[in-house]
Amino acid sequence: MLSFKGTHFQKDVILYAVFFYVRYGVSYRDLEEIMEERGVEVDHATLNRWVIRYSPAIAVKAKSQKRETNNRRAMLPHEIPGLLSP
Repeated sequence: MLSFKGTHFQKDVILYAVFFYVRYGVSYRDLEEIMEERGVEVDHATLNRWVIRYSPAIAVKAKSQKRETNNRRAMLPHEIPGLLSP
């Protein structure tokens, strides 16, 4: 469970910043500017600490909620029994 106890910023702000960094691969300084445009003044070093602290836990949570995929592939016409190809 992620604990945001003792943080200066709200949980939503931290999660948004970490998600944005992980998803789009921007630099910390660019992310600092993006957050500033959204009205949140945060230093790039703080963003770095957030990513280091929260991204592994977010990845574990996301992986546990990921649905299993069907690994079957589509069969080609010549592989279907009983189908005559001209």
